[in-house]
Amino acid sequence: MSPKDLLLAMVVVLAWGVNFVVIKVGLHGVPPLLLGALRFMLAAFPTVLFVKRPKMPLRWLIAYGATISLGQFAFLFTAMYVGMPAGLASVVLQAQAFFTLGFAALFLHERFHAQNVIGLLTAAAGLALIGLESTGAAAQGMTIAGFLLTLCAACMWALGNIITKKVGKVDLVGLVVWGSLVPPLPFLLLSYWMEGPQRIGQALAGIGMTSVGAIVYLAFVATLLGYSLWSRLLSKYPASQVAPFSLLVPIVGLASASLLLGERLTAAEIGGAVLVMGGLAVNVFGGWVKQRVADARS
Repeated sequence: MSPKDLLLAMVVVLAWGVNFVVIKVGLHGVPPLLLGALRFMLAAFPTVLFVKRPKMPLRWLIAYGATISLGQFAFLFTAMYVGMPAGLASVVLQAQAFFTLGFAALFLHERFHAQNVIGLLTAAAGLALIGLESTGAAAQGMTIAGFLLTLCAACMWALGNIITKKVGKVDLVGLVVWGSLVPPLPFLLLSYWMEGPQRIGQALAGIGMTSVGAIVYLAFVATLLGYSLWSRLLSKYPASQVAPFSLLVPIVGLASASLLLGERLTAAEIGGAVLVMGGLAVNVFGGWVKQRVADARS
């Protein structure tokens, strides 16, 4: 990978890692479902006027927007609103990699490999450790509801991944932009139903520059810039060379949450995070290591 593209990869990692802190900041002034609506309204308009619609059936485009955009962020924003720390959210959300494996086996009939099973079991142990900690007094703000809702968000992300695999090769930037047209109205309806018109009116009337900045960051930096650069890297290099950079996102998420929000993890949470990251690393690199060992023996 060229130095320029390596720098772009690190920009994506930084943008997506800090994203969790920005969500937490945005939730201080805007309720979660309304925040989701504003994020995707800004991500879709007016960008949709300048980006071609991806060549895929409308039903799959709607399904993509309903899962990876609406479902994922409805659960994630609510999770962080009810007590999921930003740093841990960045770790637990990576369970999407293993939900994706399970859904791929179920719906696409893809086979598990040894490194997938080892990685899954290792990460599951880490998630279990974090989940058990969320029920204890030492959780330092993390709630069991926040933890479970973050797992739901990971599940929705994984379903979106399966839809992307199902439709095949498409323009990822167009997919993100046009997929952003799906969530705003459902988010607004959910916000009206669950958060109420009075709360919506108060949030919009009293919105401050911090909340506005958070919404702009989520729409333009985390969504449009992040996915645009990511799709550029995927178009130039093998996925096996690009995908490992995603392992750095939770590290940035934990570091930024500690530095900017003062979040501190318990020993059990740190151990759980290490196990999750270790499981992800086995899943990403296990096949490569196995092949290298086989080549060395032959």
